[in-house]
Amino acid sequence: MSLLFALLVGTLTATGVFLTLRAQTFPVVLGLTLLSYAVNLFLFGMGRLASNAAAVLGAQTQYADPLPQALVLTAIVIAFAMTAFVIVLALKTRAELGNDHVDGTTDDAQKDDSSQ
Repeated sequence: MSLLFALLVGTLTATGVFLTLRAQTFPVVLGLTLLSYAVNLFLFGMGRLASNAAAVLGAQTQYADPLPQALVLTAIVIAFAMTAFVIVLALKTRAELGNDHVDGTTDDAQKDDSSQ
C-alpha cells in the first residue's frame, strides 16, 4: 500500500512539474494544482493518520494527530487563493499581450528569432 501511495505522489509531482514547465497558461495552472495535490497527499502520508482514533482530548492510548490535518487544510486554502490569483493574472496578460504564453513572447517574435 505504501508503494502505491509513493507512486501516486511521485506521479502527481512529475506530472505537475512537467505541466508547470509548459509555455502556456492553462498547463501551468493545472501543473501547480497537481503539485498542491501531491503536497497535500505527502503531508497526510507523513502524518500517519490513524483510523478510529480519538481526538487529542481525553485519556486515550492512541490519538489522532491534528497537525497534518491543520497543515493540509491551510495548504488547500493557500492553493485555492494561488490558483485564483494565477488565473486572474493569466487573463490580464492575455488581454494585454493577446496570447497565453507565460514568457511574454508572441508567436511572431519566436518565428523571427528562429529565422535569423
